Amino acid sequence: MAMTLIATNPDSTDVASVTFNSGIDSTYKLYIFKFININPATDGAEFQFQVNATDGADYNDSNITSTFHRSYHYEDDSGAAWGYQTSHDIANAASYQVIAYDTGNGADESASGELYLFNPSNTTYVKHFYSRFSVYGNTDLGYGHYAAGYINDTTAIDDINFKMSSGNMDGTIKMYGVG
Repeated sequence: MAMTLIATNPDSTDVASVTFNSGIDSTYKLYIFKFININPATDGAEFQFQVNATDGADYNDSNITSTFHRSYHYEDDSGAAWGYQTSHDIANAASYQVIAYDTGNGADESASGELYLFNPSNTTYVKHFYSRFSVYGNTDLGYGHYAAGYINDTTAIDDINFKMSSGNMDGTIKMYGVG
């Protein structure tokens, strides 16, 4: 299956959020978003997303149910672990889903990863997603973040918004269609 680049965020410097509000349609059954060096203005902010159903006016009408896991290892080898993070789960609520957190805002700190969104134009089934990220954390450690779940909405989804929980961000986001 070939990946087709559909869009790249138009302004990647010091933005409050990035929205893809065109290009998500029935052309592809799988959309992949690639995140390259997402760097928050606020140290330790959470990178998150929410979708908007067709003809919706905002990003609070689609409930998400999800699970979140993370691994970490400190640079000085003082600790490492793998674990389930209940604080980043969502239980059927119209909240933004965290996909990376505790990202450092230093010049050499950032988060990079990908989000898979399955069949967003389908009007019969809920929309599944998963993400994985590599993060240089704000306390000198490396994270692996893994989120998965579904958007509990059978309405077609036609746009998606990415933002930090606090402050602006820099970085590149690319949207691909696969099929």
